[in-house]
Amino acid sequence: MMIDEILPERFYDRYVVDVARDLLGKRLVRILDGQRLSGIITESEAYDGVQDLACHARVGKTNRNAVMFGPAGRAYVYFTYGMHWCLNVVTGEQDYPAAVLVRSIEPLEGLTIISEARKRVNQKNWTNGPAKLTQALQINGGQNGINITRRTQNLWIETGWQVEESLIQSGPRIGIANTPEPWRSIRWRFWFDVTQSKQTGNDS
Repeated sequence: MMIDEILPERFYDRYVVDVARDLLGKRLVRILDGQRLSGIITESEAYDGVQDLACHARVGKTNRNAVMFGPAGRAYVYFTYGMHWCLNVVTGEQDYPAAVLVRSIEPLEGLTIISEARKRVNQKNWTNGPAKLTQALQINGGQNGINITRRTQNLWIETGWQVEESLIQSGPRIGIANTPEPWRSIRWRFWFDVTQSKQTGNDS
């Protein structure tokens, strides 16, 4: 499989909604014990600053969300429901807390390791959720705050596939039913059907 270029910091130093959309088709890479695991990002969500009442930053800066206030291109990995880790990527200017939640990937490399991490789970459900993909790639609080624009810390995102605009869909973010409008219904979740994208010749 061809190894692509790592996305640079300038890719993330933009409006969070644009980054969320543009992350579709990019390849998330994790190195474990010298082994390369990867998957194409198929779903993402944008969270935009203190005014976004669905965003962790709505309460101001805390120990938990401090990474969101830092430089673009850092991993914001948080623990939720007392059992799950979720991977986000910080975007925009420093001190402006915005991040993209990586919600789903299509596994490409390291399938044996992923299958061990997701034992007794059907392959189609290995990584089709934010907590599922972090378990599959063994991402946890140890990666919180790392610079994902470098290879040195074993987690990064590569250029990956080019997703046709016609395949990209959008809708309200998930799991925010108690959030006031307009934030509850704003269409900042993006996804695409990876099987249709494969048919266009992106299965490199």
